[in-house]
Amino acid sequence: MNEVEFVLMMASLMALQALAIDVMLPALSDMAAELGVANPNERQLVIGVFLLSSGAFALFSGPLADRFGRKPLVLACLVGYLVTALLSTFANSFPAMLAFRVLQGVFSSGLMTLPAAILRDRFEGDRMAKTQSMIAMVFMAVPMLAPLMGQGIMALFGWRAIFGAMALLPALVVLWVWFRLPETLHPDYRQSIELDTIARNMLLTLTLREAMGYVLGGALVQAVILGYINSSQQLIGEALGAGEWFPTIFGAMAAGMSVASFVNSRIVERFGARRVSQTAMFVFIGIASIHLAIIESGNETLWSFAGLMMISMCMVSFMGGNFMSIAMQPFARIAGSAASAMAALRLVGGAGLGVIIGQAFDGTPSPLIVSQIALGAGVLLLILYSERGRLFRRLNPPKQT
Repeated sequence: MNEVEFVLMMASLMALQALAIDVMLPALSDMAAELGVANPNERQLVIGVFLLSSGAFALFSGPLADRFGRKPLVLACLVGYLVTALLSTFANSFPAMLAFRVLQGVFSSGLMTLPAAILRDRFEGDRMAKTQSMIAMVFMAVPMLAPLMGQGIMALFGWRAIFGAMALLPALVVLWVWFRLPETLHPDYRQSIELDTIARNMLLTLTLREAMGYVLGGALVQAVILGYINSSQQLIGEALGAGEWFPTIFGAMAAGMSVASFVNSRIVERFGARRVSQTAMFVFIGIASIHLAIIESGNETLWSFAGLMMISMCMVSFMGGNFMSIAMQPFARIAGSAASAMAALRLVGGAGLGVIIGQAFDGTPSPLIVSQIALGAGVLLLILYSERGRLFRRLNPPKQT
């Protein structure tokens, strides 16, 4: 498989998780009304429970892939995702919808962890960061287009049809994977399914100082994204008055993140993943601080929010993929377990904080922007820990485990 097809396939797998979130954002209010949700903030749980179950079950997909190979697990996750999407079309109550979303999150977990393991099987160092950025650039087409697609499907057929459409892509991708994806796990790297082996591998992933700060920092970066997504429909569409323009504005921000990923893929091998991501970290904190000052002055508008949030989300693009590549570098022999441990922490931690941020929505952007400043400061402290207080270095790849 050449690099172009590889990037497109990995982006397609990762995009399915984004699709399961973003395509239904315009439908949350109609869904909540039909299923009898009284508290407006409770509609966000359709996103939150999906992400939490994805993170929790990410602990299992990686170790299984380290034992049985990447391809069988990818195929199983695709089929499970398809079936649970179809089941969601028949939900007749809000608890039933949440239950189906939990199940879909279970299968979606592998579609997030396994591409990271497959990527580590093939690449390392700044080359891995470059390829990850190319994958992110392609996969960001889904957040750009999914809300508009969801709005169109809902207008023509109702919100339940969104879940039927959601099942179409995995049906196509499963055939692509079946015929074209080679097994990337090196035979010598197969791990036994033993609890002590799995626990030891995961513990190493989460305690190695060189990786730990970037793993935990990645969780805080994920919380920035999910806190924004959870409250975006209420904040942009309702509080800031975007109305039917919400999918377009949401998509434009995703487009900005895609451009940032493209730029990262062009510069990361020249400057190094550490320098690029750490610079973005400081810019993110600065922009969030400026944004809060504008809110406190009473001059916030839809367009000031959209412009500053666009810059913040672009900085997130520079941080997220590079953080993952730096953290994965030492773990060639246990890439599946490492990807699972990182994904579980990133998603459970990020989704948990994202739910808290979303539930704090009070009709203004303040809770979201204050949380971004706090999360950015947390990221800075964690990176300082991993780098032993020295930033903007370009290091040789660490010894592999």
